[in-house]
Amino acid sequence: MKKLWLLLTVATFSSFIAPYPTGIKSVKEDKTLLITQLQQTRDNLLKDIQGLTDAQLEYKPAPDRWSVIECLEHITLIEKAIWEGEQHLMQAPANPEKRKEIKATDEQIIKNVEDRSHKVKAPDFGIPKHSYSSNAEAIKNFTEQRNKLIEYVTNTNDDLRNHVMDHPVLGPIDAYQLLLLDAAHTNRHTQQLDEVKADPGFPK
Repeated sequence: MKKLWLLLTVATFSSFIAPYPTGIKSVKEDKTLLITQLQQTRDNLLKDIQGLTDAQLEYKPAPDRWSVIECLEHITLIEKAIWEGEQHLMQAPANPEKRKEIKATDEQIIKNVEDRSHKVKAPDFGIPKHSYSSNAEAIKNFTEQRNKLIEYVTNTNDDLRNHVMDHPVLGPIDAYQLLLLDAAHTNRHTQQLDEVKADPGFPK
């Protein structure tokens, strides 16, 4: 859980408790939205790196900037921490009474995390460590991990909306929003690797 709290700091910025936020009509539609976000951000990332050579994947515009493959490794490391944190949250008792305290909408979470005009420093555990034997292995690891997460969301009966935690920036958010944050984080760093590809020195 320590990793989760660090991650959440870095990632941005009546008696009846409605089980789902306004505008979400059903659990099925809720899951469809999250699955779509996870699939689209996966597909966009893989499309952006498809066909890149090792020289292109490893190119760094400056010593203090990440390469394309380092962006991907960072995404993978952070996703692993988010998923571990979500599973810990789901093991705790549901606390639907806290739903009324949630201020951040799903849309705001996506927008805030994807906004690269606000730079943040990655936690130590999320810094790329070049721990893969090859670039292909790093890509494979991300793909398998994301596919496993999508499978979980697709098949789970876990009550993602009624397990609420306190986010140090956004305030209370639920387990569903935590996974939505993961998808948005993927898009954030897909934008970053696109910036690397647009650098004048990027190998042709």
